[in-house]
Amino acid sequence: MSPSDTGYTVGDYLAERLAQVGVKHHFVVPGDYNLVLLDKLQNNANLIQVGCTNELNCSMAAEGYARANGVSACVVTFSVGAISAFNGTGSAYSENLPLILISGGPNTNDAGQHHILHHTLGHAGDYGYQLEMAKKITCCAVAVPRAAEAPRLIDRALRAAILARKPAYIEIPTNLAGAACVRPGPISAVTAPVASDKDALKAAADCASQYLGGKLKPVILVGPKVGRAGPDAQQALLRLAEAMGCAVAVQPAAKGMFPERHPQFVGIFWGQVSTDAADSIVHWADAMLCVGTVFNDYSTVGWTAIPDIPLMSIDMDHVTYPGAHFSRVRLAEFLTLLAADVAFNDTTMVEYGRLRPDPTTPHTPERDAALTRREMTRQLQGILGEDTSLFVETGDSWFNGMQLRLPAGARFEIEMQWGHIGWSVPAAFGYALRHPERRTVIMVGDGSFQVTAQEVSQMVRWRLPITILLVNNKGYTIEVEIHDGAYNKIKNWDYALLVQAFNGAEGKAKGLAANTAGELADAMLVAAENKDGPTLIECRIDQDDCSRELITWGHFVAAANARPPRQA
Repeated sequence: MSPSDTGYTVGDYLAERLAQVGVKHHFVVPGDYNLVLLDKLQNNANLIQVGCTNELNCSMAAEGYARANGVSACVVTFSVGAISAFNGTGSAYSENLPLILISGGPNTNDAGQHHILHHTLGHAGDYGYQLEMAKKITCCAVAVPRAAEAPRLIDRALRAAILARKPAYIEIPTNLAGAACVRPGPISAVTAPVASDKDALKAAADCASQYLGGKLKPVILVGPKVGRAGPDAQQALLRLAEAMGCAVAVQPAAKGMFPERHPQFVGIFWGQVSTDAADSIVHWADAMLCVGTVFNDYSTVGWTAIPDIPLMSIDMDHVTYPGAHFSRVRLAEFLTLLAADVAFNDTTMVEYGRLRPDPTTPHTPERDAALTRREMTRQLQGILGEDTSLFVETGDSWFNGMQLRLPAGARFEIEMQWGHIGWSVPAAFGYALRHPERRTVIMVGDGSFQVTAQEVSQMVRWRLPITILLVNNKGYTIEVEIHDGAYNKIKNWDYALLVQAFNGAEGKAKGLAANTAGELADAMLVAAENKDGPTLIECRIDQDDCSRELITWGHFVAAANARPPRQA
């Protein structure tokens, strides 16, 4: 039977493959180049189409969904849509998330006829620039030139994204979405994992065991890639840590990826702004096992907090330590094998017992006391449960979030590599669609909120009970601490009233303002009871009320940014 006899199309093929790899919700903004494709996706009973307010938010919602689901899809129109969505795609790339960016494209006949088309740069017949741009921010970018090529190219892009844990780009011309196409073969051809090379795996584990056996004071540092490697990797990490018996610190972007109530957890290693005594114990050690770590200018406090001890690095698919490198070694498999053959050494835990700071009891202010950042964080700690997923926005929310102690089961989401202000609002929306049973909480500054505020209307539309703690200190506080200027001051909004505008006639969102500790406590109760939509709580604090850690970190990052050019 020929493809034309089946009624099966390129759009149907893409829809079926997306559902097979695990996508349930896909995020879209319609445009004339993708309308037929959207029809095909909408007709698949296993997919749910989610409209977004703009393409930036659409891509960020897909980024958040990938955090919850493991893979996501974002569908936009050509140029005016895709180039905006490149921002969230870049976030997914830097954060190791398989987001599938799908763009409609011009009719295949137009290039050969040298037409100047709308939504393009205005060059006759030249529409390939978007594909070339996409290649820079994805692990695989394809444009379907004819229907017969669609299965091969779609499968290639999906497989690349799943294996690399990176975004992929698929461009489908407007006249091919409804073109006849063959049906797909078994999905295992796309999703089958690549196992470690057995010889490399054994050699890496043997060498690592010998290497660590020769050290007196080993410590483990956990990085954000552990979370991207899946639950198997986190369980293997826990087994290895308990087999070694040593201290375990985490990087800020990996908060929550090792249980914070575990006796071997010693805090967040972040140089001068570390929590507990993590900085002291890391620098006291004589070897560090880095599991999925990322050392960038932010995580090293402007390059001032790079450990000066021997490092063994375990990445997603390779292991490196002084004098050796092993390729095709999967993170979870390596950790599991090493755990079975590593010596127990709790020296760093014994030392940490001497360094550990005494626990403090947070001060509880009077109800009519002016609201502060510290009190907001204290009350947030009180509502965290095993079913909480907390999104912390770029800015002082990072540092406030680091002070929280997560209960078992709680999730902590941060975008530290890409650092796009406004990320948390659409990302939390996408995440909550996948996990409506969890309590999703956002801590976001007023400046960041203004970038992507429209997506609150989609939370209203989908009746998602997300709690938004909007920290209103009237400006871009994180940038003030890095480099101050009048440009860091923003126009204040009536945020509670804005929520009512998003409600329209039928919405159930709540918009509240808190000026005192008591008002915040009351607003938290309202948020807990509102199951029919988001609750935004505007936390009005003093403009100069920011964490000591942000000030310290900002000064060092500013110094790194201000380094003079090196002379040739």
